[in-house]
Parts: sequence; structure tokens; C-alpha cells
Amino acid sequence: MAANTTGKWSDRMTTERLPLRSEVDSQFTWRLEDIYADDAAWERELEDLYNDLEAFASYRDQLDQGDTVLQCLLDLESLGMAMERLFAYAQMRKDEDNTNDTYQGFADRAMRAYVQMEQTTAFVQPEILTHSQETVAQWLDAQPELGVFQHYLEDIMRQKPHTLPADQEELLAGASEMAQAPSQVFGMFNDADLTFPDITNENGQSVQLTHGRYIQFLESPKRSVREEAFKTMHGTFAQWKNTLAATYTAAVKQSVFYARARNYPSSRAMSLDANNIPETVYDNLVDTVHEHLPSFYRYTRLRRQLLKLDSLHMWDLHVPMVEDVEMKIPHDQAVDMVRDGLRALGPTYLKDLEDGMKGGWIDWFENKGKTSGAYSWGAYGIHPFVLMNYQENVDNMFTLAHEMGHAMHSFYSHRQQRYINAGYSIFVAEVASTVNECLVMNHMLKTTQDPAQRMYLLNHYLNQFRGTVFRQTMFAEFERDVHRTVEEGQSMTAESLGRRYQELNGVYHGPDVHNDDEIAAEWSRIPHFYRPFYVYQYATGFSAAVALSQAILQEGEPAVQRYLEFLGSGGSDYPIAVLAKAGVDMRSPEPIHQGLQVFAQLLDEMEAIQQR
Repeated sequence: MAANTTGKWSDRMTTERLPLRSEVDSQFTWRLEDIYADDAAWERELEDLYNDLEAFASYRDQLDQGDTVLQCLLDLESLGMAMERLFAYAQMRKDEDNTNDTYQGFADRAMRAYVQMEQTTAFVQPEILTHSQETVAQWLDAQPELGVFQHYLEDIMRQKPHTLPADQEELLAGASEMAQAPSQVFGMFNDADLTFPDITNENGQSVQLTHGRYIQFLESPKRSVREEAFKTMHGTFAQWKNTLAATYTAAVKQSVFYARARNYPSSRAMSLDANNIPETVYDNLVDTVHEHLPSFYRYTRLRRQLLKLDSLHMWDLHVPMVEDVEMKIPHDQAVDMVRDGLRALGPTYLKDLEDGMKGGWIDWFENKGKTSGAYSWGAYGIHPFVLMNYQENVDNMFTLAHEMGHAMHSFYSHRQQRYINAGYSIFVAEVASTVNECLVMNHMLKTTQDPAQRMYLLNHYLNQFRGTVFRQTMFAEFERDVHRTVEEGQSMTAESLGRRYQELNGVYHGPDVHNDDEIAAEWSRIPHFYRPFYVYQYATGFSAAVALSQAILQEGEPAVQRYLEFLGSGGSDYPIAVLAKAGVDMRSPEPIHQGLQVFAQLLDEMEAIQQR
């Protein structure tokens, strides 16, 4: 196996302070200069944007001819590309160090410019919607260049019942900056202001708990380290539970307000309708996962047995179930492992992938003030970027594969689609990232014969299902319950939120896992809850990815070509249709069943190895 399995777990943790951003070697940072050569160039484009917005206002009340609509949409496309560059640069500079006043200011100014653009351009869709479907069809016939905007125009007409008159659309657009306040407050609290106490590592050293180190501590073979990390993390959030409950419920109320303003029956209906996703897809996920919970209980039982524990606690769910197998993977070795695992996608994909991993796309390591976690982002016409907080373990190697899946999806969508059709929906966003993880895992299992290491990888793969299907579906059910409660006019408090969350945690984890009281605070630290009805797509995306990756491995070139076409499709069609063309029908619960059958098969193999 291409991994360093020597050294103690505690070697990953040091008492050294996090470096300042200025102390990070530039070879390990992303190259945002590929967006703007310097801050002055950003300032110039921001000024140009405001000038262009002033000129764009002249289209108001003029959208009654196909040629005028075409020019308006071309200019709208240019505004969108400029705004994307401005916003991405400002936010990613801020994410480098959230304490940097200059880039806090850039991010605020970019948000104000975005709001101004939304207000200035808010008349476009309502004006188009004053015309009939027949008139729009006539425009498309008379102006062949409008063809690139056909899906955009059809989608506008589809959402006609939920689009308000122009003055009301402007009012909602003007309120959007205020509506972002709960998410922004949580982000600054979580990434800039919140600090955690030191905890004691397995060598008796005092080490600071951070977001980036938290999972590492939960992987410690010493149970007291895991328990202290878990209790310290959730105990710190619990100290702020009332503030965070008010912040989160404000975000939920904002979503409910917009849904009612736009004549949707619920905030979930509004969120899913943005991508034309039937609500049955969401409910199918929750119901199907509930059907397979006995398999998950079987997993927790095996975990308890392998760890030789009387009962599992929540802090026992990340530690590898296999003793004496440690995999320390430096970042350069992770690059090689990801590349080797994705050879099934062909030489062109591999070359583009390696160029990205070694060509200024990635910001690798944690520094003081840096945004936690990992993501892929960017702007049309410029290569994608990936934020990491890399730690030398298997999880972070797979995070690299995951985020590069997002990046490659954007890379191919941008290369093959015009801007208006390049932005793929959130519903398919997690598919490409998870296909990468599945292919890398399949390669590692194929090339690993050592029973202990194989058990370790099976444990990791099963843990992916635990975290991405079971856990995210639990989040989705919690989110559905909270929004319904608010829509019914009932209040949500820190106590009621914690109580419902802990109840669901018990249902999902079953009798072999102690439903620790501290878990009642976990809802308060989940940033994705500030993006309503986002998390379910991790589970649906994972299920679709398992199906696609199995097809790639079993069929070879035909499935690869379908998959690459999917990557290049962007938002040129609705996500359900794009996935169906790739061979996966998410209107059916079958892909979820298939994915969870793979989970059961992996569990079979792990149990068989255990019994030898």
C-alpha cells in the first residue's frame, strides 16, 4: 500500500502554534493572482461593474423584442462573470485569514455589489414573464443566437407562478443582504471569534483543540483523548446555545418568509424547486435510509465488538476499528494516491487533474484565522480553487480526492458550456466529488492484500457511508422537522432543538451506541444548516456516485464517456435529467437501495475477515 504506516498517532499533533498567514510557504498556497494580479485590479473591476450596472438599467421596460432580449442577456452574462470574479476573489482572500480587516472589507463590498446587481437586474425575469410562452418561442426562432439561452428562458417560464412583479422582486433583492445576516454571524463566530480550550493528548501534552484537529483527536487510539475532544467541542458550543438557537431560527424564518413571499407551500418546496427536484426525492431518501437502519445497527455492533467496548459512545465512531494500523499520508503522497486511484477515468482526465493538484489550485494547510474545513470554488473562465486544511491521514487524502472532483466538474463544465449554462446545480455537485472517492477506494481495496490494512480501508469506506448517507440523512430529517415546526407557528429554543436532535441521533445510531447528552448541542455547529435543504444532497449524491463508479469499473470506456459528458453538461439541463442521461434515475429510491446494498456487502467482508 502506498502509505507510510509508521510512527505514532501523537506525531500528527504538536504543541506548536498555528502559523500566521504571512508565514505560510507560497508553494502550498493557491494562486489567486490568476483571478486578479493584485488588489488594485479588483478595485478597478468593481468600479467597472458599477458603471456597467448603471448602463444595464436602460433595458428596463424594453424587453419586448427578441434582439433586445438577446443583447440584454449577453450583457447580463457579462455582469455575472464579473461579479463571480469579484466575489470569489474577495471571499477566498478573506478565507485565508478571517481576521484580516482588508479582506473582510473586500468581502463586504463584494456582497454589497452583488446586492446592487440583484436589484438592478431584478426586472429582467418579471419583464420576460409578461410575455407568453408562444412569444418566447418566436424570439428563439427569430434569433438563433438566443438558442444558448433556451434552457434559461424555459426555466424562467417554469417558475412564473413564483416570480413577483418587478418592484417586488427589487424589494426582495434589496433585502437579501440583511437576509444573509444569520449565516454571516455564524460564520464569523465559528471561524474568527470562537476558540477552544487546550486538551491533553495521549502523551500528556497540552494541545489546542481546533476545527481542523478535531477529527484527528477523535481518531486517537486513546479513549480519554477522544472523549475530552468530543466533550470540549460540544461543551464549548453549548455555552453559546441560546445565541446559536436564535441565530439558526432566524435563518429558518428567513427561508420561510421567502417561500411565502414567492407563493410556495413550504421552504423545502422552494429550495427543491430551484433545481426542479420533486419533493418525493427527499422523502424517498429519508424513508429508504430508515429501511436500511438495521444494517447500520449491525455496523455499530461490529464496531463495538472490534473495539472491545461494552458500549459505544459518540466519541468512538471515528477511531479506526482495526488496531495497530496507522496511515500517515503526507500531502505529496496523497497527490500520487489520488492520481493512481483515478486512472479508470482515462489519460485526459488524469493530466488535467495532475495539472490542477500541482498548479496553484490548492491552498493546502491550516493557518491562524483560516476558514475551517475544505471546499472547491472559483470563477468562470479561470481554473477552480480548492481550500484544504490538510492533516496527514486517510480522511484528508479522500478529502483531496473529493474536492478535486468538484474542481474537475467545474473545470469541464466551464470548458464546454457558456457561462449561462456552466453552473451545475447543488443536486449534482456532490456526485463528481464522491465518484472520485469511490474510485480511489476501489483502487486501494484492489491493490491491498494485507488483512489488517484491508480491514482499515473497509472501516474507512463504511465510515463514509456512515457520515455521508446515514448522518446527512439524519441532518436532513432534523432540518425538515425544524422548518415544519417554524412553518406551523411554533417556537424553537435551544432546548427543543437539542431534544429533537438527540432523539433522532438515538433512532439513527441504534442500541449499541450511547446517546450522549453532549450530542444535543451538535446541531449548533453544523454550518450547512444555514443553507436550507442542502445536506440531503450529500446522501443522494453519494448514492448516485456509487452507481456511476460501479458502472465505470464494470463497463469501462462507454461508462467513462457518459460520465465525462455528465461533467461537461454543467447546468444545460435539469439535474434529474442530466443524471438520467448518465445512467442514474434519482426519481426512484433504487440508487439509494443500491448504495446501501454495497454498504451491506462491505460489512459482510469485514465480518468475514474478523472471523478468520
